[in-house]
Amino acid sequence: MEYNEVIHKRRAINFFDPERDIDTQTLNKIIEDAALTPSSFNLQPWNLMVLRGKEEKEKLKALAWDQPKVAEAPVVLIVLADRNGWQEGHPTVEKNWEEMVATGAMKPEQRDWFLGAAKSLYNWNSEADLAFAAKNTGFFGMSLMYAATAYGLESHPMDGFDHEGVRKAFNIPDNYWIPLLLAVGHRKPDLELHPPKWRKTVDEIVVSF
Repeated sequence: MEYNEVIHKRRAINFFDPERDIDTQTLNKIIEDAALTPSSFNLQPWNLMVLRGKEEKEKLKALAWDQPKVAEAPVVLIVLADRNGWQEGHPTVEKNWEEMVATGAMKPEQRDWFLGAAKSLYNWNSEADLAFAAKNTGFFGMSLMYAATAYGLESHPMDGFDHEGVRKAFNIPDNYWIPLLLAVGHRKPDLELHPPKWRKTVDEIVVSF
């Protein structure tokens, strides 16, 4: 599927077919494709919780405005943004450093510079680490949606949920922010879609001051 087709085909679907599952191989391909998303310093401050079981999806549904799609979709992803994803000692930070040294992108003597640059960018005020995590994970979330579309699936991102309730119910550590929940599956049979919602024009988007 060409990119132009993917971007126009993707829709936020409210009603999924509960009888059609997603095989693990396809789901893994979606995640692997989305993992190619760019991120600041390649720190990739994202993780996913994959919910498939009826009980866990019902638990999430109760915390997500009782939206039927949470229970109907075969897979619901809790998308996590790691606010500590820039810190020295973090497993991803350390692996990223090792890979950069191995490929010659960084030299061992540049480690202090690398860690200092990350700290200056993502820890300069109380909101910076959250902005770093949510911004980069938002890119990842969009890539998940486009990848799902490319594999013939539908998705729906959700803001409507009790953030702290979800975090506690699923034992999510404090360092994670939850930018969105993402339902993924097949469209309910014979579902009639409304026309695509309006979008800003180029003239409405581009501004000057």
